Amino acid sequence: MIERTVRVNAEPHRVWEKGTGEPIGYLAGLGGLNAWTPFLDKLAETRRVIVPSLPGFPGAGPSHKLLDSLADWIAATLDLLEASGLDGCDLIGHSIGGMLAAECAAFSRATVKRLVLIAPFGLFDEEDPVADVWARRVNEIPELYSAKPAEFAAARLTPPAGQSGDEATQWMIVQARASEAAARLVWPIGDLGLSKRLHRITQPTTLVWGSEDRIVPPSYAKRFAERISGPTEIRTVAGAGHAVEFDAGENLARTVC
Repeated sequence: MIERTVRVNAEPHRVWEKGTGEPIGYLAGLGGLNAWTPFLDKLAETRRVIVPSLPGFPGAGPSHKLLDSLADWIAATLDLLEASGLDGCDLIGHSIGGMLAAECAAFSRATVKRLVLIAPFGLFDEEDPVADVWARRVNEIPELYSAKPAEFAAARLTPPAGQSGDEATQWMIVQARASEAAARLVWPIGDLGLSKRLHRITQPTTLVWGSEDRIVPPSYAKRFAERISGPTEIRTVAGAGHAVEFDAGENLARTVC
């Protein structure tokens, strides 16, 4: 796996890359990524996988504080895709990353060739609401995110093995910053008018949901599909929660390729 740095708004953003073949981008979901994952490894068996870090997420620092509006976030994401070598390529977006991928596809059709949205934020129905993850207690988070809560907590919510003291503190700061960045974008309900723009998505789009998603209900797949103008396909990953790439990484990779 290769790591490089690109700049957006003069701020550094980490970009990971692995594999050969046709490039495909991945915008991570809530919390971002602190490490390369088995899901990305599986994708890299057949594709050149490029993973840029969104503003405020691990690998990008506090660059989200420069973004004051949705337009700022979309512009920054478009710049990040271009700088990472993903302009005009296939794009996968998960959760928060899915919402930004959809916005980019809507605003700049030439930027995205094919779109995969994994349980994206962006719509809201009071009768079937998206969970407010920022209003939950820490001990509720693992079951909210994952169908494998104990494993998820150990892998994603605690400092890596061997880290203690200042290293562990820095790790927790990075996680808190990622949560702040996501909240700055979508809190409190995450409806920033995407429903008015989804018709502009004419690219082939695959909508993927974990059957046990407790954050963005699986019923939202149909809501997205009804509004997107391009050809859409809905796929369900059985037994997976919102963190589909963690719960069922290999199945997800086969689903999106």
